[in-house]
Amino acid sequence: MIKKVIRVLVVDDSVFFREALRYHISREPGMEIAGEAADAATAVKRIEELNSDVITLDIEMPGMNGIDFLKKVMPGYAIPVVVVSSANKKVFDALGAGALDFVVKPDRESMGQTLFFNELKVKLKIAVTANRSILKKMNNPYGERSLNKHPQYGVIAIGASTGGTEAIFRVIQDLPANIPGIVIVQHMPPVFTRMYAERLNNSCAFEAKEAKSGDRVYPGRLLVAPGEYQMRLKKAGDGYYVECNKEAKVSGHCPSVDVLFQSVAEKAKGDAIGILLTGMGKDGAEGLLEMRKKGARTFGQDEATSVVYGMPKVAYDIGAVEKQLPLQDISKELLKILGIL
Repeated sequence: MIKKVIRVLVVDDSVFFREALRYHISREPGMEIAGEAADAATAVKRIEELNSDVITLDIEMPGMNGIDFLKKVMPGYAIPVVVVSSANKKVFDALGAGALDFVVKPDRESMGQTLFFNELKVKLKIAVTANRSILKKMNNPYGERSLNKHPQYGVIAIGASTGGTEAIFRVIQDLPANIPGIVIVQHMPPVFTRMYAERLNNSCAFEAKEAKSGDRVYPGRLLVAPGEYQMRLKKAGDGYYVECNKEAKVSGHCPSVDVLFQSVAEKAKGDAIGILLTGMGKDGAEGLLEMRKKGARTFGQDEATSVVYGMPKVAYDIGAVEKQLPLQDISKELLKILGIL
């Protein structure tokens, strides 16, 4: 439950940026600045002195950088962190090191724009609801196992939001190279969806890429919906492909999990598996329900392992989830129904 007043610790080496955050956050009802720090050493002191609920963290700082700060300092403190950084691949290193979410830092000329500050304040409010007792590291227990030559399912659809970048990785990292085609919506802005796909491509046994219209869905390929585009599954003959269009938000998001899942329900029916992971709100719940009604297998992440038990909870409550599982068990369940375990 969100506290009446959310106390924010700002960690950033830029005096200008700290002042801007102080100005906007202190004027938000129910939020206040607990303190500020220009470097990691000062941040540690502020954490120990202050009763902060959430931290905004810059990555590039003098001395210890933000990623090392997350790895070496934050495991000792149960305080959620939202990274504020430029469009840089290091954001994903920060998420892998324990940050819950990120916001793209505007340039100096854009600091007067309210969009950035509104997004940051929303993500700070979400962060304080997060479950911090989540295992971040898992071993690969599956070795070099592979699928049967003719898998029973043609497409796996995955949706996630807050905490989802790492949750998705934990699900797919152990899957074999010839896994059925995977389509993913992770709430994320443009540029970052491409970088995230590249990260997955470098970390998994199969191809991963940011989707574009016309991309085929086939075994051994993973497609990530591009930021600010709605992605839908389409059918052509015996196969599938995706269509990506600039459209309005659905369920508050673009890309939207509901848009993807509803298209999978329509085009793939019982030839699909749907997985809804951690995230605030309800995007994906109705789509997952539609998938289940059309014969797809459907799974949701449980409360204990969800960073934010919002989207999977709504899906579970409305009967969209066939089976609710801890994050570390979802890949095992996939391997079972695909004939590997």
